[in-house]
Amino acid sequence: MKLMVGVMTSPSGRRGIADVVDVRRRTGAALADTWPGCEVHQMRPLPGGASSLTYVAELGGAPVDRVVVKMAPPGLEPVRNRDVLRQARVLQALSAVPEVAVPLVHATDRGAPPDVPPLFVMSYVDGESYEPLLTAHGSCPDPPPAEHVAARARAAVQMLAALHRQDTASLGFSDEPAISLAQEYREWARALATCDLSESEAALERECRVRLARNEPAQLPPAVLHGDWRLGNMQCLGSQVRAVIDWEIWSIGDPRADLAWMTMWASPDNPGASSPDAFMIAPGQLLTWYEQAAGHAINELAWVQGMVRYKNAATTALLAKNAGKRGESGRHVDRMRALIRGTLEWALTYLS
Repeated sequence: MKLMVGVMTSPSGRRGIADVVDVRRRTGAALADTWPGCEVHQMRPLPGGASSLTYVAELGGAPVDRVVVKMAPPGLEPVRNRDVLRQARVLQALSAVPEVAVPLVHATDRGAPPDVPPLFVMSYVDGESYEPLLTAHGSCPDPPPAEHVAARARAAVQMLAALHRQDTASLGFSDEPAISLAQEYREWARALATCDLSESEAALERECRVRLARNEPAQLPPAVLHGDWRLGNMQCLGSQVRAVIDWEIWSIGDPRADLAWMTMWASPDNPGASSPDAFMIAPGQLLTWYEQAAGHAINELAWVQGMVRYKNAATTALLAKNAGKRGESGRHVDRMRALIRGTLEWALTYLS
């Protein structure tokens, strides 16, 4: 499995279309200052991803043979998760943190959005992005052995603790607002309010919201958050995590949000798990490793576990809503609808 980041539909359901020849030209121009004489020989799009267009470019006259180009979708303002230069910014800052493996940013081009979207060029990191419980049976005929999965999971947790140790101001993020846990769940509540929930789903959502509101824990010192920290967003070879990718939704906030999100996707109880019997390190062990790396216990995690499950129910509901707008139907849409209820019920088991 190779690097899978990139092409995706916009919130309106339109797919960003770009002239690959023009992207190739702009990539060469952006790299000219970094590597004078560099030539872009070939460029091809990469599938997958969530909010941007992604390409692999083959180079000549440079110290590397290939790079990855991420570009905002043409015709849309490069804001929020489409703000590729904001992604480049966090990668550039974290490249100075040896304990956190990220792709190197080689060049940027601000463009003239929305018609000429911004882009950045980063290192190509070979490897596989394997998420044990989310990889459907048969889709990965040669999964990594259990010892490699265990080593990757431990490395990922230790890397997460190292990320959360970084002083946000020292990284240059004094201008980034810290998002509180209350702000986060209220944002997802607003998103859920736009979705067409069944009566039973709406009742579960209200109960989650009531419990979240009455038992919110004290906020921890803010940290850099990836927003979707899990093995599926990491390029790995053998037992090594070579790079954490997909930084579209990074933010500053409570570090428990990242930790709870990773342990959620490591739980075989997750109703969204495609292969719940696949080998993955148990959530409790991930928490122990994180606490050891952080040097302190993590308190009041249950509320955050409930909050991230509420968030996951909201993202699933939004996906189902957008699928309906596009006129889609079938088993995958039915499964999304079923997951809304199942994930809200799961959230309530963590919320008193």
